Parts: sequence; structure tokens; C-alpha cells
Amino acid sequence: MLFFEHFQTPVIPPAAFALRLGRNIFLALALTGISLLLGMTGYRELEDMSWTDAFLNAAMILGGMGPVSELSTEAGKWFAGCYALYSGLFVVVVAAIVLAPVVHRLLHKFHYDAD
Repeated sequence: MLFFEHFQTPVIPPAAFALRLGRNIFLALALTGISLLLGMTGYRELEDMSWTDAFLNAAMILGGMGPVSELSTEAGKWFAGCYALYSGLFVVVVAAIVLAPVVHRLLHKFHYDAD
């Protein structure tokens, strides 16, 4: 799924590229869902929030906006800080997963010489 063809082979057809891009987008969405669930569970357990409030706080941190509710426990504050650091790196990873096939195809087209 994440492996690409060698630079000396022809560029894959558009249908195969669309499938590769779709798989990478699916992987990015799955990782986002898992990360959101992790954040929701942390807020639910450590801050005793409802699932709705836990979703809101986790989604806001994962999206880079910051928490909405005031945190009341030491464990919840530590969790929120660690989750925010994780979320910052997570955005970079997801962007790389989604953009990798596009960048690879672009570079492959410029490099491939069909003699």
C-alpha cells in the first residue's frame, strides 16, 4: 500500500494511482479516527467528561485549536499536554501519508525517460 514503483519503471495508470491515493486517504482517516478515540477516552476517564464534551475537546486539540473545557485534574492536564504534542506531530504524518502518492507521481513523471 505504501510502496511505490522504481524510478525506471513507467508511471502507473490513472486508475491505479486513484486506488493508491484512495488507500492512503483511507489510512489517514483511520488513523485520525483512532487518534480521536484515544483523545476522547483520555478526557472521559481522566476528566470525567461526557462523551460529547470529550469528543469536542479531543477534536479541537487534534485540529490544532486547543481545549474547550477547563481542565480540573492534574492527570487531565498532563494528558491534554501530551495529546496536544502528539496531535501536532500527527498532522505532519497524515499530510505526508496523503501527499506522498501525489508527490511521488509528480517526481516520477519528471524523472522517467521512456526511451
